[in-house]
Amino acid sequence: MTAGFIDVNTQTSRVSCNDTEYTCAIGRAGAIDKTAKREGDGATPRGRYPVRYLYWRPDRLLQPQTGIETRELSPASGWCDDPADIAYNRAVNLPYRARAEALWRDDRIYDLILVIGHNDDPPVAGLGSAIFVHIARENYAATEGCVALKRIDLLALLENIGPQTVIRIN
Repeated sequence: MTAGFIDVNTQTSRVSCNDTEYTCAIGRAGAIDKTAKREGDGATPRGRYPVRYLYWRPDRLLQPQTGIETRELSPASGWCDDPADIAYNRAVNLPYRARAEALWRDDRIYDLILVIGHNDDPPVAGLGSAIFVHIARENYAATEGCVALKRIDLLALLENIGPQTVIRIN
């Protein structure tokens, strides 16, 4: 059954979807209202966000089973986090003329990246970029503002979502 919602409880560090709960990590600065979110503040923005699409590393795993659009990552995959650039909070190809985060990483946390609709319709410079749901580090170490789950849990979550799923970060 496709989930209507993915709920993230930032107080308990738990994600729930279709009556299943998972442990998660959130931003190092905790959670704040999405209107207070600023680039580089390390906070996870509270709010409701549409699920956009999934990036995945084809050299490390098979295409995940999910009801949303999937896109393969490549070594040139990046995400612009420079508020002064026209491509702010958008996917870009590396190398890129402005500051951009590499999505093809050695540490495996971006082997799966669920892109959500935070500050993207349209992006407003400085209000935060690259807010994803991705794979957690060991011991659920804090993120830079994203939500992170164990790989096996994120794969299970992806099986239950579709294009109408909304992520609610509370």
